[in-house]
Amino acid sequence: MTQASPMISSTASARPALAWSTSASHGSLEIAVLAVAGIALWFAPAIAGDHWLQLGFRIGIFLVLAQGWNLMAGSVGLVSLGTSCFVGLGGYVAFGLLNHLDLPLPLAFAACAVAGSALAALVSPALFRLRGLYFTVGTLALAELLRLTMINVPAFGGATGLILRDDPPALPVLFRYALALAVIASLAATLCGRSRAAVIMHAVRDDADAAAQLGVRTFRVKLAAFMLASALTAMAGGLQAVKLGAIEPYGMFGLQWSIDVLSMVVIGGVGRRLGPLVGAVLVVAVGEALADYPELHVAITGAILIVLIRFAPHGLVGLAERALPSRATP
Repeated sequence: MTQASPMISSTASARPALAWSTSASHGSLEIAVLAVAGIALWFAPAIAGDHWLQLGFRIGIFLVLAQGWNLMAGSVGLVSLGTSCFVGLGGYVAFGLLNHLDLPLPLAFAACAVAGSALAALVSPALFRLRGLYFTVGTLALAELLRLTMINVPAFGGATGLILRDDPPALPVLFRYALALAVIASLAATLCGRSRAAVIMHAVRDDADAAAQLGVRTFRVKLAAFMLASALTAMAGGLQAVKLGAIEPYGMFGLQWSIDVLSMVVIGGVGRRLGPLVGAVLVVAVGEALADYPELHVAITGAILIVLIRFAPHGLVGLAERALPSRATP
């Protein structure tokens, strides 16, 4: 039996370390860019009007939701229609804590994150038994279950919902909260995408059975992604509810939340780190431009989705990556 050359062996063993080092350096650069962008936008209320702050708030909320959805679908293959479930949960938890315990907003949003991750952990044993389309339908049924619960339990305000006891904060304050949540969500996505865990998550996404045979604990991997995404979604739902000042089950648990977030990630690019940002900005921009024509807005968004799914399944970010010249790898 021939032995491999020591030089070849050492070179082969060094490749994973080199790849990890390059990935880590790219991750550090992304974190630095994210920090600089967050600091710059923090001072936007000093120069931007209410209209732009409203747009910035919407983009921030949708970016948090899209980052969470992309983490589940793009990283571990959990295609969910249950975004509205955790948006509504976060809204009701925030109202309950603010109205009855008078908690500061940061603590209320932290409690929303805990509630979202706790619900995800509670329902995951049942949901993870479902695969593919059945999982998607199961998350949709979960959102409907919570909506019916809020409607039929008087303690939650029934169909009329709840009203925030105190006035919502000023728009600049809400904008900064949305910005902070967006930075947290983007940071979490960057760390997950640039860590060793990304390889394991992608293995579960591509073939969970094969990953399990190689020793990967697929349930724990899916659970971690599901809980993190649910925590981010619940915090965004809590902030959205505080901005509204009044909530009701039909709006907070509406299917439109799930459809909008899915559309944003598909348009931007499922599994791409910039996909949620590109999709959120584009969808909000189209919605703003066609605010007086809601039917046309839905039609154009649907047309964009159909074209991209047919001709650019990796979204606009994937299309741009193919158009740009590829860099030589060492």
